[in-house]
Amino acid sequence: MEKLNFNKAEFFTSFGSFKQIPESDRPEFAFSGRSNVGKSSLINKIFNRKNMARVSSMPGKTVTINFYSVEDVYFVDLPGYGYANVSKAEKARWGDLIGGYLSDPDRSLVLIFQLIDMRHAPSSDDIQMINYLIDNELPFVIVLTKADKLRPTARKERMEAFKDEIPCFEDITCVPFSAVTGEGVEELRDIIEDVRSYWYDEPEEGTGDSPAFLEEPTEEDGHTGTDTESTDVTETEDSSENDGDEGFTGFLTPNRKR
Repeated sequence: MEKLNFNKAEFFTSFGSFKQIPESDRPEFAFSGRSNVGKSSLINKIFNRKNMARVSSMPGKTVTINFYSVEDVYFVDLPGYGYANVSKAEKARWGDLIGGYLSDPDRSLVLIFQLIDMRHAPSSDDIQMINYLIDNELPFVIVLTKADKLRPTARKERMEAFKDEIPCFEDITCVPFSAVTGEGVEELRDIIEDVRSYWYDEPEEGTGDSPAFLEEPTEEDGHTGTDTESTDVTETEDSSENDGDEGFTGFLTPNRKR
């Protein structure tokens, strides 16, 4: 099949409640990550646009799931998590929105891009999200953002550290990404094309292999799931430093089984 023309990306619509989201009619690629991780920059770079996905000026106040269309595919921008300065009612609403989307077994959610700031150890919320994806057998790729901000030696050190910090790290496809240099953009587009082609031209059972990043990570390294209060947020990008685990929110409970 012909490749996607990412230049044809269009904003489709936003939803502030999971109940508003219609049934899937095409494959969906979702983007997940904490506030400040660079999610909007990643989406804009993939689409070759400057302001297709915009950074919220009011983190924690305007929370929606944003859909973008490119021909026969939807790209779904999930609100950024990790922003603690909101009410319990808002956290509950975000939990219903994000948890509802990820836990819906009838959605055509083919792949999740889980963003992690490459400069720092993942937060507790990041680890909870990764555990959630593994526990619920959701296919995902880790995108290590802001790769240009690390010198080669520091970059190598972070990649080694991730082996201990991220569950099943060596079994997960990881793509370093920079919105400044464009590193990783073509690799991510290739992944999108592979998954899209597999979805539309899926072979009969036992007659073909799925892309490697659609295989479930092994659990030999172990991971710890959580069962805590729901929350999520929009992002404010280009934070100069990691927010760490201050205000750990705990926002997902594993509840989706394929």
